[in-house]
Amino acid sequence: MLLIEGLATYLEAKEGWLKAVDGVDLTVGKGELLGIVGESGCGKTMLALTILRLVPKPIAKIVAGHIIFQGMDLLKLSEEEMRRLRGKEISMIFQEPMTFLNPVLKIGEQIAEVLRFHLDMSPKESRERTIELLKLVGVPAAERRIHQYPHQLSGGLRQRVLIAMAVACNPQLILADEPTTALDVTIQAQILALLDRLRRDLRTALILISHDLGLVAEISDRVLVMYAGKILEDCPAGAILSQPYHPYTEGLLNSLPGYSVEGQIERLKTIPGHVPPLHNLPVGCRFQERCSYKMDICEKVEPTLKEKDKGHLVRCWKYE
Repeated sequence: MLLIEGLATYLEAKEGWLKAVDGVDLTVGKGELLGIVGESGCGKTMLALTILRLVPKPIAKIVAGHIIFQGMDLLKLSEEEMRRLRGKEISMIFQEPMTFLNPVLKIGEQIAEVLRFHLDMSPKESRERTIELLKLVGVPAAERRIHQYPHQLSGGLRQRVLIAMAVACNPQLILADEPTTALDVTIQAQILALLDRLRRDLRTALILISHDLGLVAEISDRVLVMYAGKILEDCPAGAILSQPYHPYTEGLLNSLPGYSVEGQIERLKTIPGHVPPLHNLPVGCRFQERCSYKMDICEKVEPTLKEKDKGHLVRCWKYE
């Protein structure tokens, strides 16, 4: 369904060009759930915005690559063609509902607008469909909620409204950017279970962006690990937990809170150092300054993403 080749998006800053997305390759199949994990500033959100061509202009530029969606190269479409595609064929669930929902419009009006624009529904049809969508995503008293404003809803309900907007036109692909940010643990589990159920029921592909590697691996089919604009590991979800290959992936897993065999709480492990500045990336491997396996070649030549096992790709000189 989705094929991305050599995608690069740079941001202009006073320090120079920031390589937010730098040579990314990935594929997403119909109905597949692809998880993307990594620290803040690794390019996850910018990758999603690039797919929808919503990068902040004029400071951001898509400088290279192809985004092939169902046979169409999205980078070659006009802005009007992209407007018709966004929300109908590809939709996005943004990270913070209160920055995306219009505070002066009732939520029913905001969902109905999507239906009228893309499906040409009448006011009556769009109202009925809006109520159906709110019920679909588990919003109680949907007939009453459509008349409420975003500030009158809890964080969990606002996130469900965003999901209802995202699935309104039965899109082929949904991009979910940190959909459980700022929600408590119980609501996080409910939102993720809801997304997984909708994906299966609607046969929609889903790209789930998150910081939580354990959570993503639990529900995803495949997982990509991003760092400094690059994909460092690409593998089935089960393998990311049982047999991670890249030192960065190992570090992410080791930094998850856990307990020792004896049941005693262990000191939380961390990855030393920081993500390198995107305008001044090191020569060679981008993770070298934080890696305990660093070799001489890591400081000279950048490794390529190669298959270590069947369906398991890793970018590391450790396995060359």
